[in-house]
Amino acid sequence: MKLIPCLACWLLAAAPAFAAELEWVVVSEDRSGFVFAKSRQPFHPWGFNYDHNDKGQLLEDYWDEDWGSVAAAFREMKRLGANVVRIHLQFGQFMESPTQPRLHALDQLKRLIALAEQTGLYIDLTGLGCYHKQDVPPWYDALDEESRWRAQAVFWEAVAKTCAASPAIFCYDLMNEPVVAGGDTKHDDWLGPGFGGKHFVQRITRERAGRERPEIARQWIHTLVTAIRRHDPRHLVTVGVVPWSLDRPGLTSGFVPEKIAGELDFIAVHLYPETGKLDEALEVLRGFAAVGKPVVIEEIYPLKCDAKELRRFLDRSQPQATGWIGFYWGRGPEDLRPAKTIPEAIHLSWLELFQEKSPKFSGVTKAPQP
Repeated sequence: MKLIPCLACWLLAAAPAFAAELEWVVVSEDRSGFVFAKSRQPFHPWGFNYDHNDKGQLLEDYWDEDWGSVAAAFREMKRLGANVVRIHLQFGQFMESPTQPRLHALDQLKRLIALAEQTGLYIDLTGLGCYHKQDVPPWYDALDEESRWRAQAVFWEAVAKTCAASPAIFCYDLMNEPVVAGGDTKHDDWLGPGFGGKHFVQRITRERAGRERPEIARQWIHTLVTAIRRHDPRHLVTVGVVPWSLDRPGLTSGFVPEKIAGELDFIAVHLYPETGKLDEALEVLRGFAAVGKPVVIEEIYPLKCDAKELRRFLDRSQPQATGWIGFYWGRGPEDLRPAKTIPEAIHLSWLELFQEKSPKFSGVTKAPQP
């Protein structure tokens, strides 16, 4: 037990040396993509969502007792060709109360940043997760909209203050798949329906109360970006939205890209192409690209199509997208061969596709030494 703090101290002490190997990432002057701040060479985010391990445990569930598996996962993702890792921080694990962050969680975040610097990976840091409903603090659910937003701002202030000095942070993603409540009915729950035992969609308000939904989304973004900028004026900010956020007839999230993009540095969309419907998926992607800011497909996977069709989608998406982030859950291709179940076979097909496309899609994965 005494070795863990010592290892953490060593990593943090070594961080400045590692940080010198990473350049800051900025939006290109033509606003079409990303470049390294000094060399001006292009940077194409290409990597993985590391949202849970192969047991379904979220990062905070095991990063205290089993840091070795976290470090091994980062090394494996780098070996597979990734330059970005998207991590998902759970609100309840980082906040003791509406006004008090958990210092231990922030210390572990520092440790994770040092690991990213050491392995040469950039972090897409997604916050405010409530993926395991049983872990959501009752006091958080009891807050009204204004108080909830205020608590979320405290979360982001603490995170931004912790991360501000590290070039290993590619971006802050304010929340995974937020939606604005529609209609005139007040919803009982802040969370959307579960998927595989996890709640990925979250409401930022439970009632519209006569307000325009995109305006609610814009105000929420402004609140959180303002909190981040109090401590970190430099890192990029986005929000990961569902594909049905476009202002089109039918289901919509309220996060209409052209109406919320003002304070965001780029657009992040979660897009899972369906079998036989690649043209439709590409049309959705073009809708997000029309905003005039870089577009990163922050979640992509052969969930609704096979790897062959996903390969075609990746190739055809390049004119509109400048980044692609899939999934890695702690097991590499060698661990999955031979695949014993259908999920294992699907995941193996994805990892093999990822390795195949890495040289083309990742571009320059590391800036020249300063």
